[in-house]
Amino acid sequence: MRVMGLESDPTNCGRINSSPLLTLRHSCASLLIAQGHHPRVVMETLGHSQISLTMNTYAHVLPDAQREAAVTMDLLFPEADEQ
Repeated sequence: MRVMGLESDPTNCGRINSSPLLTLRHSCASLLIAQGHHPRVVMETLGHSQISLTMNTYAHVLPDAQREAAVTMDLLFPEADEQ
């Protein structure tokens, strides 16, 4: 039985179930990266000590960002496509 995020299991010692918080944290970071916020800002928001932790954890968000960057470059240099 759960009451306000606490497990009734006596071996749990009343620890808060952090799964919903971790899900919210992961969603927040994924959305920030997907919206184009710099990974360094996301790193600092999450309190990660190294950018590599943030990048390795949220790399699944980056393929869309890479596609958008490629489209941006195509728009900046349209004549390169004609050659």
